[in-house]
Amino acid sequence: MRATRMQNSNRFKLGLFGMNCSGSMATTAPERWDAGWDENLAAARLADAAGIEFLLPIARWQGYGGVTDRQGTSFETLSWATGLLAETKDIVAFATVHVPLINPIFAAKSVVTADHVGHGRFGLNVVSGWNTDEFQMFGAELRSHDERYIYTEEWVSIVKRVWQETAPFDHHGKYFQLKNVSAKPKPWGGTLPLLMSAGSSPMGRAFASRHVDCLFMVIGDETTLAGEIRQLRESGGDRQIGIYASGHILCRSTPKETQDYYHYLVHEKGDWEAADAAIAKRLKGDTRSLPHEQLRQMKERFISGGGTFPVIGSYDAVAEKFLRLAEAGLDGMALAMVNYVAEMPVLQAEVLPRLERLKLRSASK
Repeated sequence: MRATRMQNSNRFKLGLFGMNCSGSMATTAPERWDAGWDENLAAARLADAAGIEFLLPIARWQGYGGVTDRQGTSFETLSWATGLLAETKDIVAFATVHVPLINPIFAAKSVVTADHVGHGRFGLNVVSGWNTDEFQMFGAELRSHDERYIYTEEWVSIVKRVWQETAPFDHHGKYFQLKNVSAKPKPWGGTLPLLMSAGSSPMGRAFASRHVDCLFMVIGDETTLAGEIRQLRESGGDRQIGIYASGHILCRSTPKETQDYYHYLVHEKGDWEAADAAIAKRLKGDTRSLPHEQLRQMKERFISGGGTFPVIGSYDAVAEKFLRLAEAGLDGMALAMVNYVAEMPVLQAEVLPRLERLKLRSASK
């Protein structure tokens, strides 16, 4: 077992989500995130110093259009993680990989490179894919939902063999026919990099229970979260994995200040054209007819945080929300911000001390 911040004693772990991509929020407000390298590096160093556990990027190849073209500018995540690991001390950096778009032998070698740069602080988020337009851009096949996980399982099994086996091996599977596979060096310190996946479907969660260390779930309804997490843990059997979610945080000292800023970002400066395009892309091939109000809520949630779970309120309200999530069984959350460099000092000065008082975290050393 590795000894990184992801294995520390904090009851509720925190990460920064998606900062390798522009526009964490689809707003035209001038302070929106541009995702330049210098900005990414500054945010990573601030998070490292604050004791934040991890950095989780989004694998994105096309933006969502509109005025802002949210996530239209993005850094490839294996290179991104390697660069940040070289410039930080303790934080864990993940890369996010669409497994049908990259050969497992290349991925295994690239991961080991990043892992050595970070002295064991690297993690891999394996994604089976969903974005039809991006797969067409690569000329790659987007398989049926369940088959994607069958493919991913074979892919991950090959990668693990590359990391662990000392003698050359052949692989004869459904999707890969490989001869005389070998690779040196092995991952840092003789242990495997952390593996992560996201999944809400039974197939996705079954895959996670067999192969990964961390599962990222979607929080649809906070009131049913505890039961859902309990069911997830029971289905995993003896192999317990960390259960996390992605969210977007917006907090100010008072509820009114927060509400006013939210209204400014979303209703005055929101890119509703991009939201229309994003929802259409998500629903591509889905024949359901959704009610107008539900569609509007989806669009607003996209503008304010890409559809992730909203953590919006005063400093006290945000801390209390994290407490409720922890009490429901969640191990932590990756957070998107309007501007990571501008907001990290607020998180460190106002939110983290409140989480320490609630016994969710210990003071950073």
